[in-house]
Amino acid sequence: MRKLFGTDGIRGVANSYPMTIEIAMQVGRAIAFIVKDKPKGHRIVIGKDTRQSCYMFENALAAGICSMGVDVLLLGPMPTPGIAFITTSMRADAGVVISASHNPFQDNGIKIFSNDGFKLPDQVEADIEDLIFSQKMAALRPVADEVGKMARIVDARGRYIVFLKNTFPKKFTLDDFHIVLDCANGATYGVAPHVFSELGAKVTTLGVAPDGKNINHECGALYPEKMAAKVRETGADIGLALDGDGDRLIVCDEKGEIVDGDHIMAICAKELLKRRKLKKKTLVSTVMSNMGLELAMERMGGKMVRTAVGDRYVVECMRKKGYSFGGEQSGHLIFLDHITTGDGILAGLQLLSVMKKSRKPLSEIAAVMESFPQVLKNVKTSSKIAVDSIPGFSEAVTTFENQLGSNGRILVRPSGTEPVIRVMVEGRDEKEINTIADELCGLVMQVENN
Repeated sequence: MRKLFGTDGIRGVANSYPMTIEIAMQVGRAIAFIVKDKPKGHRIVIGKDTRQSCYMFENALAAGICSMGVDVLLLGPMPTPGIAFITTSMRADAGVVISASHNPFQDNGIKIFSNDGFKLPDQVEADIEDLIFSQKMAALRPVADEVGKMARIVDARGRYIVFLKNTFPKKFTLDDFHIVLDCANGATYGVAPHVFSELGAKVTTLGVAPDGKNINHECGALYPEKMAAKVRETGADIGLALDGDGDRLIVCDEKGEIVDGDHIMAICAKELLKRRKLKKKTLVSTVMSNMGLELAMERMGGKMVRTAVGDRYVVECMRKKGYSFGGEQSGHLIFLDHITTGDGILAGLQLLSVMKKSRKPLSEIAAVMESFPQVLKNVKTSSKIAVDSIPGFSEAVTTFENQLGSNGRILVRPSGTEPVIRVMVEGRDEKEINTIADELCGLVMQVENN
């Protein structure tokens, strides 16, 4: 049973268990203990988003790492994929991200990358928990010149900007594009505007004034309506909305219509198939992706495989099976030929390169996929509820699945990052799927209210 780690690192309300400075310092000590098994100089990279609480966690993690005799390289505010990139570029032993991604500012989290830039496997996270709660490290305290030291990589953003620009075809520029860019007042505010403007685009920015409390607040990938309104107002060619840590992307076309991760995957997969760059002609996505994406892949001569929800499971499947492209409907898009994790800026560049080659507006190329109506509803719970234990719930799901037949599906799952049960229903009749979702949510609420 996990004590700290969830589906995407450790996450919670800042300064409340498990996101306390005491735990953060012990996590730092445990990571350092693990990497010291390797016979070479030891360095761990730490980066963060723009939350006010990041300062205390940055110092606590650094203190724990240094107390075990390992050096720390501080990056300051950086997108999650940028921290993965710097970790591998600097040949560091690990990279630590202080961020709660798309969550509100009062939350925070800790994610860890291995020296290869991939998120830690479950077993290593379990080893970290064991080190912390077993007190195995208590007596290990280097002294004198054996303690670690800290340094800051002052040009980390510049290095990442150069890397991102090099993923865009060198024969193209963005001179004829007007982009509305929403950085969610998060970690991309000092990176993304430079990337697109240096490639020649006219950039209208939103969400580039972080104050420690406004990250993800009615802006960015979770609230793309503001971006879409600005596109309509300015007559821009496209809108790009990133989330707080920069690992996901939601876009809108020139008409201000939202284009989600499923459509972006369909567009990019079609281009990769055309160039014979989609390994095994396979796209990896999750159980949340629309049935329309699966049908689109079949029409294009490819196929789609599904994983559990979470970009880490998409990446695990890609690495295990030898696939090169995957992602989530929520906007996590992983181009393994370029980087080891979801990267919203990089995904935006890949999408723009398709638009550049096709010389067509996004509204036209997004027609490669037609979405089935899909409804997702969340039921907040005060404690963990096993939906199988809810009276009549499994029977209701079976009945509704039979009702939908091959033209729909139902997915019910607990969130890995929030105390909610998520109910997703998909089908051809929007009224029907809303009714089904409401009835299933009602069964969950009955248990919660009793």
